[in-house]
Amino acid sequence: MQTNDKPILICYDGSSGAARAIETAAALVGPRRAVVLDVASSMTPAESLAGTYSAMAGAALAETHAAEAVRIAAEGTEIARSSGFDAVARATRAVPTWEGIVEIADELDAPVIVIGSRGLLGLNEAVHGSVSHQVAGHAGRPVLIVPPPGKRGADGDGR
Repeated sequence: MQTNDKPILICYDGSSGAARAIETAAALVGPRRAVVLDVASSMTPAESLAGTYSAMAGAALAETHAAEAVRIAAEGTEIARSSGFDAVARATRAVPTWEGIVEIADELDAPVIVIGSRGLLGLNEAVHGSVSHQVAGHAGRPVLIVPPPGKRGADGDGR
């Protein structure tokens, strides 16, 4: 199978940055097959606590998160299709998020992973983490990280 026959993996979380990543990828790689992935969010500490008191509550919350991931992936798939991709939606659950992305990319043998970046810098990135940087560091394949529009380095000249 040629690399061009394999679908690219597009990460979509419902954000404007993720939509921008889809549009940028379409402009760079052109129309082709794609899988649009949303990784279900993990439970908040409060939800986890509720889940320890009631298995039914924990299962219901997990089901809600999974259903939301399916909805978000479908939304991203529509954006991808309108951008020229032959796209299908996919949702998964993983903690941390980057592991789910890398796992699906490996399963698909995707030639590239496309992901948007929030453009966090310095302490903000250290505190909140960067899924895009984690993916790039662990994927073992090309990763197209699309920054927010107009995002520059702290000194204003892109460094």
